[in-house]
Amino acid sequence: MRRDSKLSSVLHVLLHMAEHDGPVTSEMLAKAMLTNPVVVRRVMAGLRERGYVRSEKGHGGGWTLACDLSRLTLRDVYEALGEPSLFAIGNRTESPGCLVEQAVNAALGRAFDEAETLLLSRFGAVTLAQLSADFHSRLARRKRSCDLEAVHGE
Repeated sequence: MRRDSKLSSVLHVLLHMAEHDGPVTSEMLAKAMLTNPVVVRRVMAGLRERGYVRSEKGHGGGWTLACDLSRLTLRDVYEALGEPSLFAIGNRTESPGCLVEQAVNAALGRAFDEAETLLLSRFGAVTLAQLSADFHSRLARRKRSCDLEAVHGE
């Protein structure tokens, strides 16, 4: 079963946008997301409606961040994307006549609901500023590692 990577892709490009001075075109974002610019515009529209990004048309235009990353959570972005399904598994049928399948659906339904509540709570606790800080920490470690390799002639 194919996984929906839209949330991951959008978080990826939002963090790249945070590092970029000036607007980023749909074409540039499409390359980062490995998709078509039309798809980028459609996906980014939900973020624009919520005030997380803005877009400018014409020469020198493109997408820019419109909010502070410390106030934008994974849950905010997830909701702006239309709350795509979090799980790739589900019930065989939604309204079974079989009592066994009803019992299975009830157990799975409770587990899915609990897992979704926990996951959305965690999404709400992680800001894009935290992701950006993690990126910068990784970048600094890589730079130190490369500097050590250069010093030791590796």
